[in-house]
Amino acid sequence: MRKTDKKIDNQLREGLTAVCEHALDNYPGFAWITHVVDYTLFPKSLQIICIFDNESLLTQFNQSGDKAVLLTLIQRTLAQYQINLRDINQHVSFDTETACEQQHNGNWALRVNYIAKSRQSKLN
Repeated sequence: MRKTDKKIDNQLREGLTAVCEHALDNYPGFAWITHVVDYTLFPKSLQIICIFDNESLLTQFNQSGDKAVLLTLIQRTLAQYQINLRDINQHVSFDTETACEQQHNGNWALRVNYIAKSRQSKLN
């Protein structure tokens, strides 16, 4: 990883940590947030995944209108680091702990890579 890539990754982690703390305080069932990126294709390759405890809580979140609020927060937070994404919806997905358990036996490394590759293939 190049020095500039490390700087960007640190900024991503710092910004997404702040988003995570906000989400934990404000959205029932929100569990954590992660990201996957290929720095040779940055920022196009950036995939952010917001994890909820279960499908029911994720559905409630989506129906409440909070999804748009969280997406705006993510976009504004990244923009503070000069990471500008044209369409935040192409870079953020939502998942659940229960879905990972059912489909990937709780292996989040496999699950995150699966989600990132699926989303990236839709963009190409």
